[in-house]
This record gives sequence, structure tokens and C-alpha cells, in this order.
Amino acid sequence: MSDQSIPEARAPEAPHGSPGGPESRDAEDTTAREGISRRRLLGTAGATGLVLGAAGAAAGYAAAPSSAATPLTALGSEQVMFHGKHQPGITTPMQSCGHFVAFDLAAGAGRKEAAALLRRWTETARRLMAGKPTGARDTSVARDAGPSSLTVTFGFGHSFFGRTGLEEQRPVALDPLPDFSSDHLDKKRSNGDLWVQIGADDALVAFHALRAIQQDAGSAARVRWQMNGFNRSPGATAHPMTTRNLMGQVDGTRNPKPTDADFDQRIFVPENPGANEAYQNGPAWMANGSYAVIRRIRMLLDDWEKLSAGAQEDVIGRRKSDGAPLSGGSETTEMDLEKTDKDGNLIVPINAHARITRPDQNGGAAMVRRPFSYHDGFDADGVPDAGLLFVCWQADPLRGFVPVQRKLDRGDALSQFIRHEASGLFAVPGGAAEGEYVGQRLLEG
Repeated sequence: MSDQSIPEARAPEAPHGSPGGPESRDAEDTTAREGISRRRLLGTAGATGLVLGAAGAAAGYAAAPSSAATPLTALGSEQVMFHGKHQPGITTPMQSCGHFVAFDLAAGAGRKEAAALLRRWTETARRLMAGKPTGARDTSVARDAGPSSLTVTFGFGHSFFGRTGLEEQRPVALDPLPDFSSDHLDKKRSNGDLWVQIGADDALVAFHALRAIQQDAGSAARVRWQMNGFNRSPGATAHPMTTRNLMGQVDGTRNPKPTDADFDQRIFVPENPGANEAYQNGPAWMANGSYAVIRRIRMLLDDWEKLSAGAQEDVIGRRKSDGAPLSGGSETTEMDLEKTDKDGNLIVPINAHARITRPDQNGGAAMVRRPFSYHDGFDADGVPDAGLLFVCWQADPLRGFVPVQRKLDRGDALSQFIRHEASGLFAVPGGAAEGEYVGQRLLEG
């Protein structure tokens, strides 16, 4: 978890986001939907309550279902394109529901079976992201819903290449992450041959995709682990704002933005790996791809909540109310790391989480962080099993996640209130072109 962990606010996404209803709706439904006035949409959105959330429209609900026909709201009709330069779910605005699932290839399954599986998964993801059913075996769970910003993203783990005889195509950047002193990792819930990230703004749409992906695996692969997460719903706040994590902290102020001049350089593998000295050993099939690190980080909330608000702010380095740095200003004001109080003490403590994670304190290391909160109940002592499914994206984890985590490992004030319980690193290839399946350049190259 870090100062940069979640995109600031939900907004239309140029690379992938494209408003519009599912293609499977008939012309009459489409005409009706297009006739919705902006005033009516905003009026519907205004029925939601004020709780944790990001900007966007969301529907209000009456105590009992109405007999009147209700068109899709902007929330349900939002569609993300499956095909593109990059896979969806990387720069896509944060969704309210998320699933992460890792698979291991079944005994005897190899490159041929993996290719067939990725073909099935690609077609399923393409249809579901367009708001269409998967086919004859569709469970109808999301029959009444629009695309709801669904994204499905696929990646390969270190072990995948040995299972498929593709060791020579395994990227150097996919070497196992180093051990960190704060790790308490459960190997059964870490890594895997294949990884799938699912996000949507409707829980049933997200589950529908999860179930379809699992069914498609058939006898070729079995689930290794699966985790569920959530974020605030679009439209749940009165105005656009950065989200909060389960510690109540504004989380994600300094996340890199696609508008940054060096964004692509830091987040995506270049189209011509050999043209960049840092990627001399990068395989061509990873062009326009990225590397995802996922960490299940448990928050020790009972201990955290014993701290005063002021003590919590010192741990993070930002005000809890609005996310502004303790050195003053608003949320987006540059943090003054040298500012002191009247006694000469640093305003932002030397071990504050926000100070340690700053790119300028880590040789420029930067990542796009798109995590989800999670709550998996309580243990036998009544302690909540809750925290963050931390996911970060970068062109090279050795220049992104690793240096930052090493520094956090050496003295982050937040470390005594969190525990890293699972971990994974996956190579996520570039987006699939029309008529192509994800990973085709690897599996058929």
C-alpha cells in the first residue's frame, strides 16, 4: 500500500473507456436509451447516498421494484473496449467490484491446451465487455445489466513458461520478487501459471465474468487461488474525489496519470524493446504490455484504530480529512519534506509512509496502482480479516515496485499496522488486435 495506490477520481478514459450500451440490445432499446435527457440521468444519480465513493452516475432504488420500464443509467451503459494497444483494466478508471483469480495448468496440459484456453477466454471477455451473453452456456446472471465498465485482463506467471516449453520466451523482468522482511506469505495464495483480473461497477456483472472464466478453464486449468475486492461506487460522493481505504485515509493522490509525459515509458513495455537499453533482453511478445504485482495486504485495524487521528496522520504524512500533506496546502499541493515546526522537528515525519513512497525519494520509481479493498470476515478472536488487494503496474518491477518496497521494508511507520500475506508477479502482454487472442504472439510466435 502506498501514497499512490488508487487513481484520484473516476472519469471517462481515453485509451479504453467508451460510453454506450451493449451491442446486444435491439434498436428500440437503443433509441429509448439515447432519448434520456442529461437532467433525467443526473436526477436518477442524485438518489444515491453520500458514502465512500468516486465521481460518476449511479441509480437510486425504491423500497419495492417499480412496474415502469427503467432504462440503463450511465453506470450500467458504460463500456470499455476489449481490443486495443494495451489490455483493459490498467488505465481504466477504478471500478467498484473486483475479482482476482490465478490458475495452474492441469497435469498434462501444455502449450496447445494453453493456446486453446486463451482463445476461449478472449472470446468470452470480448463478449461480456460488450454486454453480450457468452453463448449457450451463459448463466443469465447478468442478463438484465449493461456492460457496467467490465474489464477482463490476462497475465502469465513465471511457472507458465516451464509448463508450456516456452522458457526461452520468459522475460527477465518476470524473475521472482526478492524476499522482504515484512512478508508473511501464504504460498498457496501466491503466484500461479495464469492470472485474471476482473473489474466492474456492478457486482453481478463482475461475478458473471468470474464464473464464465472459471467454466472456460474446463479441464485445461484449475483455480489456484481467488480473491474478491471492492471500492466505492461511482456516484457515491457529492463531487469527484480521491477514494479512501479501510484505514479511512485518502489513498491515491500521487498516482501517475496517462497525461504525464513519461507515463508510457514507466508503465508499458516499449513496442521495440531493443531500442531501449533497459529492455535489451525484453521479448517482442511483451510489446505494449505491463507487469502486474499483486499483494494481499492485511490491515491490523484493531491496532490502527487505537491511534488518535493525529497519530494516524503522522504515520501517513497526510491529513485524514482531505489528504493534504501535513506541510500544508490542499491534497495536490507538493509536500514540503524540509518544513519544520517551531522546535525544529520535521512536520512530515522521517518515516511517514507518504514521504518514503515518493518517486523522488526512490530514484524516480513509479507505478500505476489499482487496488481493491477486501473484507473476508473475522478470525476466531473476532479480529477482522480486512485490508487491501494491492495491484500495481509498471514497465519493469525491478525499477518500479521492488525499490519502493525495499525502502518501505527498512523503516515505514505504517509497517507495524499491515501484514503482506500473499504475493504474485505476472507478465501482462499488450492488447489483442481484432481477430487475435490474448497471448497469441507468445503462444504461436
